[in-house]
Amino acid sequence: METEKLYYQDCHLHDFHAQVLSCVQKEKFWEIVLDRTAFYPEGGGQASDVGTLGDVHVLHASEEGAQVVHLCDGPLMVGQAVHGQIDYAHRFDLMQQHTGEHIVSGLIYAKYGCHNTGFHMGADVITIDFDGEIPASDLPELERQANDAVWKNIPLKIWVPSPEELPGVTYRTKRALPWPVRIVQVPGYDSCACCGVHVASTGEVGLIKLLSCIRFRSGVRMEMICGKRALDYLSRAYEQNLLVSRAFSAKLMETGAAAQKMNETVDELKFKIAGLQQQIFEDIAADCQDVGDVLIFAQDLDSGNVRKLADLAAERCGGTAAVLSGSNSAGYHYCLVTRNGDLRSFVKEMNGALDGRGGGKPQFQQGSLRASREAVTAFFHGFTCR
Repeated sequence: METEKLYYQDCHLHDFHAQVLSCVQKEKFWEIVLDRTAFYPEGGGQASDVGTLGDVHVLHASEEGAQVVHLCDGPLMVGQAVHGQIDYAHRFDLMQQHTGEHIVSGLIYAKYGCHNTGFHMGADVITIDFDGEIPASDLPELERQANDAVWKNIPLKIWVPSPEELPGVTYRTKRALPWPVRIVQVPGYDSCACCGVHVASTGEVGLIKLLSCIRFRSGVRMEMICGKRALDYLSRAYEQNLLVSRAFSAKLMETGAAAQKMNETVDELKFKIAGLQQQIFEDIAADCQDVGDVLIFAQDLDSGNVRKLADLAAERCGGTAAVLSGSNSAGYHYCLVTRNGDLRSFVKEMNGALDGRGGGKPQFQQGSLRASREAVTAFFHGFTCR
């Protein structure tokens, strides 16, 4: 027996009464078929509805032939009359996203001739793949036109043309479709073959926000959100910008310029710090002139600067320069450099004695170790400590 699809008759229907036709247990769940349902089954890029049938929860709905199968967490009696209740907030969110996607895809098809080749309605954003180029710089104008369609509050036209009428109907599709074909039209913006559930009028979409457009395969991938999702996203973005505004003591609409100015200031300071650090390294290296093997403990250096100081010291000391930076609790970065000889056997012994790991070339060894400063100093007993 075919399931009567109430979701196509009234997209806003959120509760209904039906009769249970079958109930089959599948592992820990039950598959229930009704004579009629408002639960939209997953399809066309749109997730299924969720909700309740009496006292059991509907976790998913799928279409199998002419019937809609409800995956539930409990059983119902065959022949039982049951009250169904869909999660309307979930349904309305999906309708907002889907209709918004149609508006945007229709605009893109009209302007660029690009086909929608992939569509995923995720929990956070909608992802759409197009088979052609869409300049990211065009997104603001596309977004404006899409929201114009929303604000015009255009009633959607959804119908199944007769076999005779169908050849004369223009609609977007990736391939030839056999009759029956369900057409979803946003008059003036889009006409598309679609099995999904949509809002009654474009005004219900509320808001369309285009987030990104990047190259993907032979075309582009676009991310967007609509309705309450878009409002929530922009509210969170506003809250974050408010924090930035306070941190920079800048007006809300001037935080970008303030951030750019801060970046320039930070870059200048980094340049100055690098120059001062280089001078300090050269002074430390000069203090190692002709002392032979030298052990240097330096504060707060990353592995790159540990290597730089070791290299400068090796130029002056006439032996091996060992530089370490860190602490007893966190461990130490180390770098050993010599202009003559082979450090590999020495560092292998050091790693074993001081719980270290690392290696490198014969005259350059770098790594980390976990030992106290006292233990390190004791191991390097023949070195001059700086």
